[in-house]
Amino acid sequence: MAATTRLIVDIHTHGYLPRYASMLRSRAVVPKIVSTKVRDGAVEERLHILNDEPSGGRPVGRQYWDRDEKLKFMDKHGIDVSIVSTANPWLDFLSATQAEDLANELNDDLEQFCSTGPSLANHQNVKRLYGFGLLPLVPEITTQSLLQSVEQISKLPHLKGLIMGTKGVGNGLDDEALDPVWAAIEKAGLVIFLHPHYGVDSNAWGGKDNGHVLQLALGFPFETTTAVTRMILSGVFDRYPRLRLLLAHSGGTLPQLSSRLASCIDHDPAVASRLNHDARYYLGKLYFDAVAYGPEELGFVSDVIGRAERYEGNKNRESSSPKSNIIKQAAAQLRSSGSKRMFFGTDHPFFPPLSSTEEKWQSVVDNLEAIDAAEGWSEEDKAGVRGGNALALLNIL
Repeated sequence: MAATTRLIVDIHTHGYLPRYASMLRSRAVVPKIVSTKVRDGAVEERLHILNDEPSGGRPVGRQYWDRDEKLKFMDKHGIDVSIVSTANPWLDFLSATQAEDLANELNDDLEQFCSTGPSLANHQNVKRLYGFGLLPLVPEITTQSLLQSVEQISKLPHLKGLIMGTKGVGNGLDDEALDPVWAAIEKAGLVIFLHPHYGVDSNAWGGKDNGHVLQLALGFPFETTTAVTRMILSGVFDRYPRLRLLLAHSGGTLPQLSSRLASCIDHDPAVASRLNHDARYYLGKLYFDAVAYGPEELGFVSDVIGRAERYEGNKNRESSSPKSNIIKQAAAQLRSSGSKRMFFGTDHPFFPPLSSTEEKWQSVVDNLEAIDAAEGWSEEDKAGVRGGNALALLNIL
């Protein structure tokens, strides 16, 4: 196995660059960074990015914006390369003019953050840091402004794509107003990292104090599932078949619900004939991070990806449905092929240990051990998920 295929690449790692953090400090409403006195009289900064932020917000510090802290974290966990993206809520809360100006500035900042950082010791042509840029996706923004941002990102050599939330320009990602943007991104060969922020209606969580658990464990994945399903139903992936969309948190609940989705489509006259393919086919055209924390979950996601080609076409349901003997014969091969579209991630600097005495972050250890223990993946498959797949997708080597 070539040395480069053994590299560990973190495709899901965040930061609030200094310009962004400074802007959050200047705000009086969410999202914002506020200073709070703690028990010993010291001042601690806390991040509020959700309405009715539980637990008084999240403690933030240098690990959110300091490159040296990011590199220390990488070294502690044996991570060779990180693809850094601005964390939610991005620019959603700004005016069109503010969002456009800040997106341009932050994209340049991120390019400098990555390009002036170190290279790998044994691969001087490979930087340790690359990035996903930002588009000014807000209501009232012009299409021309969005296309200019796509062009800017495509010309910055250390930005390999862009991160976006689920709102689009206000009407979600199935909004036809985004078609020129999808076309430009597809043509530029950029990767879209789709990440949630809003979750679901907070009334679903009840009145008990459960911290951030329900919002993060359930709300975020449900948000991703809904957003991507709307894209599928609107035909985005039929119109732009080479669009490269990477889903956070292993695609939310979409893999588990994809057959139910296909059945609902087949039985609904409003959409039964709308798509070129069975809904399950489109999952094989997507990419998924491996931020799932368990080997069984990773194995299942790779199965769903791997089986997707069976569902090409949608005109004859009986002929496109797989037979049980075919499923059994090809299970191992499908799981292996599905792993090619999966990527290790940490979600740093979120999910830190509750105890400062822990040497490594349990969240990171869990994700690496899940890859290691995934049944049906060869050592080559596992090396791909740890890093090789990301290097290939992002054209880093």
